Amino acid sequence: MTEQVVLVHGIRTSATMWRAQVAHLEAAGFPVTAVDLPGHGSRLGEDFTLHEALHTIDAAVRAAAERGPVLLVGHSMGGLLSLAYVGGEEPPPVAGLIAASCSALPRGAALRAYRLLATALDALPGRGAWLTERVLDATIPAETRADFGAGGYALDAQDTALRSLSALDLTTAVARIRIPLWFVNGQFDQLRTHEALFRRLAPHAEVIVVPRTSHLVTAMRPQVFNAVLGLALAVVRGRS
Repeated sequence: MTEQVVLVHGIRTSATMWRAQVAHLEAAGFPVTAVDLPGHGSRLGEDFTLHEALHTIDAAVRAAAERGPVLLVGHSMGGLLSLAYVGGEEPPPVAGLIAASCSALPRGAALRAYRLLATALDALPGRGAWLTERVLDATIPAETRADFGAGGYALDAQDTALRSLSALDLTTAVARIRIPLWFVNGQFDQLRTHEALFRRLAPHAEVIVVPRTSHLVTAMRPQVFNAVLGLALAVVRGRS
C-alpha cells in the first residue's frame, strides 16, 4: 500500500500554503490531501471551533488510512492541532507525524502578545494586507510567495482560533505520542520557545532546525522541507 500524506495548514492561511509540497509529493507518486480548517480557505464563512478543526483532520486521516499508512504534517496552528490529535486518548491511524513551526505551548503571555499583535495588524488600513504582502516579499522566494494568500486570509477567524488553542493539553498529548515524530523549526522561528520541553516529553522525536529560516519554513526553503518529507516517508515505509 502506498504511503499517504495529509497536510494541515497554519492560522490565517489555507491549504494553498502547501502548493510546493503537494507538487513535490504528487511528482514522486504519493497521494496527498491538504485540508482547509474551519474559517479558512474554502471555508472562510464558517466559525472556527476546536471540535470541527480536529474533526476535519480526523476525517482526512481516516479516509487516507483506507489506502495506506498516513504521514500527518502540520504547520504552526496545524502542527499544534496535529499533536493534540495524535496524542489523544485513543491513538488515530497515523503512522508518522511532522510538527513544523509549533514547538511552543499556546498559553500565557506569549499567546496574549500574539493575539495583541494580530489585533493591531487587523486594525490597520486594509486590515494590514499591505504589511503582510511586504513581509512576504522580503522573506519568501518568488516561487512560493503567492501560496500563503492564494486561498484568502482568515482574518475573521484568527482571534477565535488563537484563543481556542489555549484549551489544548499539549504536554499530555506530546508525552503520549509513540509513533515516529519530527519537530521541524526554522532557525529564527519565534515559536521555538518550548522546544526543549517537547524534546523531554517525546525523547524519541527528531528535532530538525532549518538554517536561515524563520516561522514560514515550508515556503522559505521548500526544497529542504520536501527533503524532510522524503525522510519521514522512508521511515513510515520501513515500519509498514
